[in-house]
Amino acid sequence: MRLPDEPDIPGQINIVPMIDIIFAILTFFIIATLFLNRSEGLPVNLPQAQTAKQQMATKLTLTIDPSGQLSLNRRPIALADLQPQVRQEAQSGDPVTVIINADEAVNHGLIVAIMDQVRQVPGAKLAIATQKP
Repeated sequence: MRLPDEPDIPGQINIVPMIDIIFAILTFFIIATLFLNRSEGLPVNLPQAQTAKQQMATKLTLTIDPSGQLSLNRRPIALADLQPQVRQEAQSGDPVTVIINADEAVNHGLIVAIMDQVRQVPGAKLAIATQKP
């Protein structure tokens, strides 16, 4: 029971803990989105180029490690099997972009042979992965 001479104290909501929780949740989502990038290539030392552009419609990533081993979307593949595999992907009707993710120590002749195989597939486009200096 309230006494008649007590002052009426209005209720207060302390929002400082709520702001702390909102910032903690915001931090969690920001950090979580940093790990959502899609990487289908194997780690190689890419050559550098000032005019490099990011490709948005990547379907196939062809990685060539320094020893010359080929991997298509992280699965080992032989050079002879590359063209049929790209042709199979191109039959879906969508244009296929093959990103060549080659180490800078790879022999130039191997890159040309791979590009020749991919260019024989109708509807296939080529791009070479680089990194900005």
